[in-house]
Amino acid sequence: MSENGLITLPSPHGAKETVDRLVAEIEAKGMTVFARVDHAAGAREVGMALRPTEVVIFGNARGGTPLMQAVQTIGIDLPLKALAWQDADGKTWLSYNDPTWLAQRHGAANVAAVTDRLAAALAALARAATGA
Repeated sequence: MSENGLITLPSPHGAKETVDRLVAEIEAKGMTVFARVDHAAGAREVGMALRPTEVVIFGNARGGTPLMQAVQTIGIDLPLKALAWQDADGKTWLSYNDPTWLAQRHGAANVAAVTDRLAAALAALARAATGA
C-alpha cells in the first residue's frame, strides 16, 4: 500500500481503452458500473484542455455493505472508483484506492477479511484492464 492509499499501475493502452477494458471486466464479474465520468470531455465543453482522464464508479453491495456496517462514513468513498489518466509524457495510468487504506482512513475495525477480498478483486480488475 502506498502512503496515501493510491495504487497506480501503468497501462499500455490509451485511457479510453483502459476504461473500456476495466468496464468489461467489472461487468464480467457481476458488479455494477454506476457511472463513467470523462473529465476531459467536460473540460472541452467549457473550452479548457485536459489530457485524457476518466473515472469509473462501480461496485457490488456484497462488497461495500460490510464496510459501511463497520463504519458508515466509509460510504463517502464507496462505491469504488478507478481513474484512467494520461500524463504529460503521453503514458497512461490506472489508479484506485486501496480498500485497506480506506478502512484505516475511517477507523473501521475487524474488516481485514473484507478489505483483503476487495483488494484482491481490485488488483485482478486492474491487471486485466492494463494487461499488467
